[in-house]
Amino acid sequence: MKISDVKCFPCFSASRNYLFVKVETDEGLYGVGEFGITWKEHAGIGVIEHLKSDLIGQDPLNTEYLWQLMFRGDFFPGGRVAMAAQSAIDIALWDIKGKALNQPAYMLLGGKMRERVACYKGIGGKTPEDAARAAKERVAEGWKFLRLGVIDRNGVLDGPTAVRDAVDHFAAVREAVGPDIEIVIDVHTRLDPPDTIRLGRKLEAYDPFFVEDPLRCENPQSYRLVRQQVPVPLAIGEHFATKWEFRQLIEEELLDYARIDLCIVGGLTEARKIANWCETHYIKIVPHNPLGPISAAACLHLDIATDNFAVQEAGLVGNPVMEDLFPVQVPYKNGYMLAPTAPGLGVEFNEDAAKKYPFKAIHGPRLHRSDGSFTNW
Repeated sequence: MKISDVKCFPCFSASRNYLFVKVETDEGLYGVGEFGITWKEHAGIGVIEHLKSDLIGQDPLNTEYLWQLMFRGDFFPGGRVAMAAQSAIDIALWDIKGKALNQPAYMLLGGKMRERVACYKGIGGKTPEDAARAAKERVAEGWKFLRLGVIDRNGVLDGPTAVRDAVDHFAAVREAVGPDIEIVIDVHTRLDPPDTIRLGRKLEAYDPFFVEDPLRCENPQSYRLVRQQVPVPLAIGEHFATKWEFRQLIEEELLDYARIDLCIVGGLTEARKIANWCETHYIKIVPHNPLGPISAAACLHLDIATDNFAVQEAGLVGNPVMEDLFPVQVPYKNGYMLAPTAPGLGVEFNEDAAKKYPFKAIHGPRLHRSDGSFTNW
């Protein structure tokens, strides 16, 4: 069996773009993958087209060799956009491998460690009262894990104000749902070390499951300071591409949970290595999943096969999208994704339906501080 084509499907749905990849073979089997960097899909298409010439005629089951070829085939490393493109292709190759061997992908990653995968779901609310009301609704739907965020005020985000607002929201939600529901809070890289330390100390009384990605990703060294002074668990890594960017945080045990994004880090091939590495440091994985049905499926298979798994970001799980494009998506019930039995990823893709979702040229939200300066979204 040989790779015969690699196709890109940029699609717009519900205010955002997606980039799906389909790898075809000369025996009729195909696999699907997903590009992980929203708002940079056009750049991703260029990289995928560049990689395509190396892939045509290759054995799709030879995943490790093809990973190394894509990563090291050009002299200069490609960066995050290139890794997101490679991730999409790698995930599609694992989909093909499962179909060719008539096994769910998790069986090829080590087997079934669990029957179901606990997920956390985000809750909104501009006020603490709104957040508490939304949290009760999620719990009634069956969710055992909830996520809050560090929020802005009408596009303005100042660290000290954001910390106070976040603590007020968290306290209201904890009071609303009680001690048995786990709550995480996503900072979304919006704070600097002093405000992160302040947030972590103030939240300790409300027992957060973890504080997620408080700092920008460019300088992981800064987590040395934060780790020493923050008394709550930290989940870090959704921006990281490849195992090397996780290296310091894992080796120095500066994180408690690894936020591996399979659609950026290098696909299932690289994510499996990072998860195993984390196991030697008693670090659990919490894969990042803000994307579409393929991302959710890839995360599910890694979670099922990984002993040191904690909880999965639900993303759109529980609210199926583009059901004509993906007529079969991951099985879900009451806050859990369930182990699929179909070979490969267990997701079906109808490429003809992609025409119903024409791509749109848009960019992400923008936040500023009260003095007008730019800050992370």
